[in-house]
Amino acid sequence: MTRITDFLDRGGPALWVIFALSVATLALILWKLWRLSRSGAWRRDRAERAVTLWREGARAAARDLLRHRGGLRARFLSAAMTALTTYPEEPAREEASRVARALLTEARSGLRALDLVVMIAPLIGLLGTVLGMIGAFQALQETGAQADPAALAGGIWEALLTTAAGMGVAIPAAMALSWFDSVTDALAHDFEDLATRLFTAPREPQ
Repeated sequence: MTRITDFLDRGGPALWVIFALSVATLALILWKLWRLSRSGAWRRDRAERAVTLWREGARAAARDLLRHRGGLRARFLSAAMTALTTYPEEPAREEASRVARALLTEARSGLRALDLVVMIAPLIGLLGTVLGMIGAFQALQETGAQADPAALAGGIWEALLTTAAGMGVAIPAAMALSWFDSVTDALAHDFEDLATRLFTAPREPQ
């Protein structure tokens, strides 16, 4: 623990901020993985089975299959099926679209925070480097010709630590953000596909 503290002290306040940002980013990524897993972001078998039953005319069985399910696809299909049995087709489509938008907003929760990390982590690192370089050159000016090159080099590499640390936080955050975006894009595609198959089914059981 002392080594970590000493290392962070070398980079100054900016490195401490980046360290705190890295801990928050890791927690956010783990939380997002947990939320998506609990909401069934990667499971679509039950939704596929429910749509198949609905198109075959087994409407009650399809709705029973989705009852008390908390997955995003299951919640969307349940709402769409309820709308279909309650409203005419156009209002039912509007209601299904409204629910889909709400569920996608829920699926995207936390992504703005990750986007913010991607933007500000390198900037904080760069700020720390600039401040460190200013301090190093101030020390060089004060010592003049008697400046120790080794001490100056040490001050410079310590200043550059913050840039490297900022990029080290931003790159994994950008990768996680891109992956989470692809997951929500896949959900949006599935919602559209499921809705199309649901609304093009015969209105009356065959």
